Amino acid sequence: MTDAARDSIEAGSALDEVTPSLIALVLEHLEHGRVDEIRAATADLSPAGMAHLLEQVAPDSRNQLVGILKGHLDPETLIELDDEVREEVLENLEPKDIAAAAQELDTDDAAEIISVLPEIERREVLSELPAADRAVIEETLAYPEHSAGRLMQRELVAVPDTWTVGQVIDHCRDATDLPEDVYDLFVIDAERQLRGSVALGRMLRTKRPVPVVDIMDPDIPSIPVTADQEQVAHIFRDQNLVSCPVVDSERRLLGVIMVDDVVDVIDEEAEDDLARMGGVSGIDIHEPAARTTRSRFGWLFVNLGTAFLASSVIGRFEDELQKVVALAVLMPIVASMGGNAGTQTVTVAVRALAMGELTTANALRFVIKEIIVGGANGFMFALIVGAVTWLWFHDPRIALTIGAAMVINLVAAALAGTLIPLGLQWLRIDPAVASTVFLTTVTDVVGFLAFLGLAAVFLL
Repeated sequence: MTDAARDSIEAGSALDEVTPSLIALVLEHLEHGRVDEIRAATADLSPAGMAHLLEQVAPDSRNQLVGILKGHLDPETLIELDDEVREEVLENLEPKDIAAAAQELDTDDAAEIISVLPEIERREVLSELPAADRAVIEETLAYPEHSAGRLMQRELVAVPDTWTVGQVIDHCRDATDLPEDVYDLFVIDAERQLRGSVALGRMLRTKRPVPVVDIMDPDIPSIPVTADQEQVAHIFRDQNLVSCPVVDSERRLLGVIMVDDVVDVIDEEAEDDLARMGGVSGIDIHEPAARTTRSRFGWLFVNLGTAFLASSVIGRFEDELQKVVALAVLMPIVASMGGNAGTQTVTVAVRALAMGELTTANALRFVIKEIIVGGANGFMFALIVGAVTWLWFHDPRIALTIGAAMVINLVAAALAGTLIPLGLQWLRIDPAVASTVFLTTVTDVVGFLAFLGLAAVFLL
């Protein structure tokens, strides 16, 4: 667990720390230029609390606060900040200030901060670092952005397979560069190849003369340094890990990934999937309006095209709509119910695909199940909507028409909600990006076509 995480637990959540009254107080001090009062009011905030405070104020006030507090900011605050806000904060810090903060952070966190800097400023910050730290961060930055190489930290305890428990304990007592939090000690051979690991608790319960290889677990999982961060999250989830070593192609130990970093990855991946399901590039309230507008325009434009397609179906039944006004009143109900039912199915499908739970081995079973669910719900809602329609318009033919259309559209919604994500996955297109747009088209077109088509046959 990072220092920031511990501080957050001890002080309560950032929301508890940074109350509206504290924000108002800080802004009042800022307006009157009370520097000492601002520092006093924020002195007890945890890194997460300070980050939350900076995110809550307007950009101009944020820049002033950073100017006042930059000599007092805990480096962990930079890690806790939202990405957009972090970039703004870093713009107000000198390269030497960023370098000083990087030296106090774990290598993965330091690399994360430096990676977002413009190239010129990045070089300036790296030049301010000691040669050893600079080399480690440059090596980390050389790995792909969302890979295990970027997630791992170099601070770990690695001991030779020739040592005894006593030698390991003495080494841990005497070393000055060990990480603050140690869960597992990794055993390596002369070529630095990973042989196994020993839980810290087991190490402390074992007699000093015992060779460390006698108590190590040789069958531990490891993560390739080039693995995607989503794969890393799956490994941690499936095997309930707290930490996991990272190795190269020859199984040489390079670093370790801690569970706190994986939690951030899971949160990031979930947010990304949620954003794509909504047809946006990200969920970031701090993003500039112009960038947000551009990111949302594309899929809205696609949706406009599909809306015209659905409207063209309605246009083909113009005469029927003029003869039976009730059709125009009831028509949106069928399309709306299909859209909502399909969204439920597509949400489950996209999530299952992302988690690796839906594969070619069980896809047919999943499709059949959803069709059964869609048909069952369609039949039950057909009875409800049919009864209401009969009481409303006193025409059993209209009630039967909307009931039949309801069954057809909910079955179609279930079928589309499963096949669209699976089809996009097969085409190597992210199912979270376009599923809802195509789903809405299917449910609208099928809903209107079924309802108006049946009406044309049975009512006119």
